[in-house]
Amino acid sequence: AARLGLPSGCLVAAGSHDQPAGALGSGITRPGVAMDATGTVECFAVAMEEPVVNKLMLDNNLACYPHAADGLYISLAFNFTGGSLLRWVRDNFGRAEMEGARREGREPYELLIEQMSEEPTDLFVVPHFTMSGSPHMDPNPVSAVIGLTLSTTRAQALRAVLEGISYEMKLNADILERAGVEIEEFRAIGGGARSDFWLQLKADMYRRPIVRLQVAEAASLGMAIAAGLGAGIYPSAPRAAEELIELKERFTPDPDRADYYDRMLGAYAELYPRLKRWQTDVGYRRSEQE
Repeated sequence: AARLGLPSGCLVAAGSHDQPAGALGSGITRPGVAMDATGTVECFAVAMEEPVVNKLMLDNNLACYPHAADGLYISLAFNFTGGSLLRWVRDNFGRAEMEGARREGREPYELLIEQMSEEPTDLFVVPHFTMSGSPHMDPNPVSAVIGLTLSTTRAQALRAVLEGISYEMKLNADILERAGVEIEEFRAIGGGARSDFWLQLKADMYRRPIVRLQVAEAASLGMAIAAGLGAGIYPSAPRAAEELIELKERFTPDPDRADYYDRMLGAYAELYPRLKRWQTDVGYRRSEQE
């Protein structure tokens, strides 16, 4: 304490890494409620009273380990290309929105999202623009945009980017559910939680309510809760969550759009295995030519 300039008797409380911290700060302290964090990476975190470790979880690279909330377990499902894909679109195709945002004192992302189609698209964006997360865990992935025609509009192409990220996460949510992990609602945190448009799209895609929290930077709040638990200020993580976490807005699924995305998920789920076979075949042919 003396070397660090801390007062004698300073309490040190153990924390966690970022996603369980965000889950704790989102009130993910009981089964059935999941965190949806949208930053550079898109990540789900779900709480469990008992470990769920079965063949389906293992085959799809879904870990299970102790939660930051004492006595619970957690699993993470994630895609490395989350908000970073929208940033790529902004940097490469959003020059007009970037200039408009500077003039209006707004975020370019807001203007991009305002340009997106209000209706679901029939396009598929396979969003692995960097290494993939669960379920594939592929360090050498392949991405694609499928279904473009001369009648495709810019508004549709832009919306399809958000749909692609969300299809990938819906795939993960469905795997968790089939593995025995219950998800009744999501709580949204991170930069993506500021967008009503994206939260409604996710609610429709996941067929589950999405709740925006009063505090979007939930990982910092989660570690404040951990410190409070360590100091004895709160008797338990659920009690701390009840006192500190305020739900702000709730987005509920549109049944027709949820039905549409359910039908489309089957086709989306087939794309990555086929794309990997194509990638392997192209690599094999190149090596033969070399």
